[in-house]
Amino acid sequence: MFQLILALVMLVIALPIVGSGESPPAMPQKAILVTGACSGNGTKTTERLAADGYFVYAGARKDADLEALNKIKNVQAVRLDVTKQEDVDAAVATIKNAGRGLYALLNNAGVATIGSMLESPQSEFDLTMDVNVVGPWRVTKAFLPLIMAEKGRIAMTSSVSGILAGANTSTYVMSKHAIEGFTDSLAAELAPAGVYVSAIEPGNYQTEIARTMAKRLGGKFAERANGADKYQPPDDVAAAFAAALSELKPKRRYLVTPNEDQARRTIKKQIAQLVELNEGHAYTYDRETLIKMLDEALAGSRPRTK
Repeated sequence: MFQLILALVMLVIALPIVGSGESPPAMPQKAILVTGACSGNGTKTTERLAADGYFVYAGARKDADLEALNKIKNVQAVRLDVTKQEDVDAAVATIKNAGRGLYALLNNAGVATIGSMLESPQSEFDLTMDVNVVGPWRVTKAFLPLIMAEKGRIAMTSSVSGILAGANTSTYVMSKHAIEGFTDSLAAELAPAGVYVSAIEPGNYQTEIARTMAKRLGGKFAERANGADKYQPPDDVAAAFAAALSELKPKRRYLVTPNEDQARRTIKKQIAQLVELNEGHAYTYDRETLIKMLDEALAGSRPRTK
């Protein structure tokens, strides 16, 4: 009995004293990389995630943008043009050498373009695909070993244009449909490694993407660029990225629109595609079977947030 009491006393002595002024060891700060962090969705998301306690590597191309990003707490600017492999390789080296690892990659860098097939120059197609499609592929491939090591997250900036389509937007729409497919395929590939992949699908928010397009394409697009000022700031987009990084089981897709009309048109487009896929072939399902399929899918869906 004496030996037992002595052992218990020694155990109590060895335990840390609560309230002694010593804090428990802090959890390691998760590091993330945001591409295209210099404006719009990228800047707002960088600010939001840095405020949430992440350490954010913020990718940008211009000296002035890098300087501004470095002034934000928990942010380190990284020179990163997603169309240049040498920039990507240098960013990988910078992040590896910092020793924090990398929990998440947010493929946000992107450009917009507009114009008919006949009028749009080849250079616009090449630029859009290089930034919006090859860029995410190039950056993801380079950083994937770091993400897999932490069983982390990858999130892509897609768009409602990855689902919808309209006249004179074929190049941009094509690039965002590609991101939708990339997200699904990559998610299936990385699921066994414990890595989640999500797509954020914003509607119209206040960003610089239209102004940048207008500078490239000329004055006739100035009105469209100026119209972007009437949109809401992309706070909801940043919140969607935050959810994709923090939720235990993040959604594959986060639709984020500033109004009901954009959400309704996006969902109706998906329903119309379902009907088209189902009709007029040897395995067409009747209405009752389709509704049963919908009910099964809805059984695990999340409730309305607002």
